[in-house]
Amino acid sequence: MGQETQTEQKKRIHPPRREKTGAEAPPLWLDLLHALVWSVVLVALCFTFFVRIICVEGISMEPALRQNDRVLVLSTLWHAPQNGDIVVFRKDSFLSEAVIKRIIATEGQTVDIDFNTGAVTVDGTVLEESYIKEPTLTAGDITFPFTVSPGCVFVLGDNRNASTDSRQSVLGELDRRYLLGQAVCILIPGPDETGRTDWSRIGGVK
Repeated sequence: MGQETQTEQKKRIHPPRREKTGAEAPPLWLDLLHALVWSVVLVALCFTFFVRIICVEGISMEPALRQNDRVLVLSTLWHAPQNGDIVVFRKDSFLSEAVIKRIIATEGQTVDIDFNTGAVTVDGTVLEESYIKEPTLTAGDITFPFTVSPGCVFVLGDNRNASTDSRQSVLGELDRRYLLGQAVCILIPGPDETGRTDWSRIGGVK
């Protein structure tokens, strides 16, 4: 047998790679399945750590938010709660469902309420509350002035005389660990008393 040429030796030691044919490529349905699974995972992560959608129950946040409004909520993991924020929280000793209220004061601030005039004061400054439905004339069993504890916030409903909030000890000041996020946008407005939906209400909440 004759000697192998140098080219033949290379071919024997390093055989050329065989190109994949179309028959060996992953089927299209498998690619689509992978894409669907990853999409579901990403959406789940997004709604766990970034945003969620809640339905408003009750009238305590009128006029800003109405019964059955669908609201977009951004996680408080990415936003430190501030005065004026509308926040969603869950405190099982109060209600098992998510609740929505407005932050009036944060840790270290002192809240006072004159239930004769309805004026709400934080650190000696009367708040300009254009967002409320009525003046704050209904008291609870919390004694004022009230200083918010570290790691807590003080919340009130915008419909002050139809809201159970930090004025009542059943809720009281709210530990920030109960906060789920900040309501930032109305996605689907709920119908009014006549059953009519005002689509112009879609957008940011203040």
